[in-house]
Amino acid sequence: MIRVLLAEDMHMVRGALVALLELEPDIKVVAEAATGDEIVPMALEHAPDVAVIDVELPHVDGLTATAELRRRLPRCRVLIVTSFGRPGSVRKAFAAQASGFVVKDAPPDQLADAIRRVAAGERVIDPQLAVAALEVVESPLKPRELAVLGRFSDGEDVEQIAEALFLSVGTVRNYLTGIVAKLHARNRLHAVRIAQDAGWL
Repeated sequence: MIRVLLAEDMHMVRGALVALLELEPDIKVVAEAATGDEIVPMALEHAPDVAVIDVELPHVDGLTATAELRRRLPRCRVLIVTSFGRPGSVRKAFAAQASGFVVKDAPPDQLADAIRRVAAGERVIDPQLAVAALEVVESPLKPRELAVLGRFSDGEDVEQIAEALFLSVGTVRNYLTGIVAKLHARNRLHAVRIAQDAGWL
């Protein structure tokens, strides 16, 4: 029997996944987490064989929780599940020592199969995502530009970014304009999305 911890913040989605997995004769969901900070304590208590973790979780994101879980309970393998098949997220997931990466719109039997394969020690990833992850280029942005864009993506305005990074408001605006041009983006929000999809943020 494969013991599974399931971490998903959307209650209906989590309930549906639990119901689907409980139909499998060799898989048992032993713990459910709604936030990232619940994952490690629950795993230490229930000792799952596989943790199925969503990337986007409140309090602590799924990839941060994955790295901590692998450090605290190395025998527990991790399968990342997400709505966004971003190549950058795939690279980050494996950097955090996840064993697999699947998207939520995959057929239910693929999730069960992925759990079995990860439990058996295999690496699991959608072939198209694997190719896309390998094709992601290094960031053309300098560290300071990434810092500015990262703060902008967190919702800070130009004045807040300037104060935090000890820059003038004009310099921050120039950075953002240059970032949009470098990434061939339509606007600042598009630049954020490009950087996130590539795994630079």
